[in-house]
Amino acid sequence: MKSTRLIAFTAALSFFLAAAAAHAATISGTVTDKTTGKPASGDTVVLVNPMTGMSEVARATTDAHGHYSMQNPSSGPALLRAIHQGAEYFIAAPEGSAPGDIAVYDVAAKAPGVHIEADVLEVESDNGQLKVTERYFIHNLSSPPVTQWSKKSFELVLPPDAVLDGVGAQRPSGLPTTVKMDPDGPKGHFSFNFPIQPDDGDKDTLFEIGYHVPYSSGSYTFKSQLSLPSDNLAVLLPKSMSLAGGAGASFTQVPQDPNVQTYLMRNVQPGKEIAFTVSGTGSIPRDQQGQAPQAPDASGQPAAAGGQPGGGIGTPINTPDPLSKYKWWILAAMALLLAAAAAFFLRKPTGAVAAEPSEAGALAASVARSTAAAAYQSPVSAAAKSTALLNALKEELFSLESEKISGAIAPEEYAKQKAALEIVLKRALDKK
Repeated sequence: MKSTRLIAFTAALSFFLAAAAAHAATISGTVTDKTTGKPASGDTVVLVNPMTGMSEVARATTDAHGHYSMQNPSSGPALLRAIHQGAEYFIAAPEGSAPGDIAVYDVAAKAPGVHIEADVLEVESDNGQLKVTERYFIHNLSSPPVTQWSKKSFELVLPPDAVLDGVGAQRPSGLPTTVKMDPDGPKGHFSFNFPIQPDDGDKDTLFEIGYHVPYSSGSYTFKSQLSLPSDNLAVLLPKSMSLAGGAGASFTQVPQDPNVQTYLMRNVQPGKEIAFTVSGTGSIPRDQQGQAPQAPDASGQPAAAGGQPGGGIGTPINTPDPLSKYKWWILAAMALLLAAAAAFFLRKPTGAVAAEPSEAGALAASVARSTAAAAYQSPVSAAAKSTALLNALKEELFSLESEKISGAIAPEEYAKQKAALEIVLKRALDKK
């Protein structure tokens, strides 16, 4: 009897092992050093699974030709992470027999050609507080291309009394992630340990910081200071609020939007303090933020609803439009945020662990940032948008696990955010 059971057990085990082997797929590709134009030999490539706590599934090292190969035992979604000179580069693991080619760059603490294209502050009041969302669009035009990466890849100065609400970053590849800012010197001074990769076409690196400051007096003076030269510094305000320039400030009001004020200052030099005071109360109209961008028309300007140029939130004829790229990007984010939040709250699976609204909102906002940027730059198919959404969710899970490992997030907060992300990721997978 024991012999019969042993034979049956062995047969069953062999069956399952054979099934697992048949299910496993080979992932292979080439890692190329875009700085030298040569294969990147000796780099580590890691396959991680977002559905099992971003655990490592497989690992390989590139050979002299930059080639790697590994077995993926699961057919589920996964990410590939290449590590080159300490900096990390990500792509979604390919499906089927598609190659998993990864581009990497050499690393420099300070790369030539790195500058801020625009520092955009969106400011509004809310119950005795001034809410600020600040976005830095950073170009890396180094030649040959190198990644700027160190413990102080990007430094910034916030008001000393600012309370952080959220921090995020986005690589030129379009994958958003939550990141950590490290205190750096006097109060309000921070730095990012985050790689600023070379631009990918017209896609650059984005840093986004949400914070609030006390506003009981109805007036607040900012003293902005940039660590890199900036082509543009822009402040967006509701029509009911006003801005007055102080020392070192020379703002020009740009008539872009009849419902939002845009103040613009050009050619801001690093280290120079720029003071400006905002006063009044009000919120940026949400019906304006809810309008998605249209594809540019033949002249390069966004088309109006219905495909007709010159309508919607357009720019007056013959008026310079230096911020249209960022305005459309910001307005589109709210529409996608609302759509993602609605899908999460109204259609979540029965019996699923409910996440707190704050976690779901943060997730939706992160996804919205990625999808909105891609939607403006070029029309894409529904399948491509679905893939971009899935990649963003997987990247967010990876970031969350990284924060857990580094101790940057409390266990209870980790559990809440993990539950919210897994629910939305499961829904995204069900729709693929």
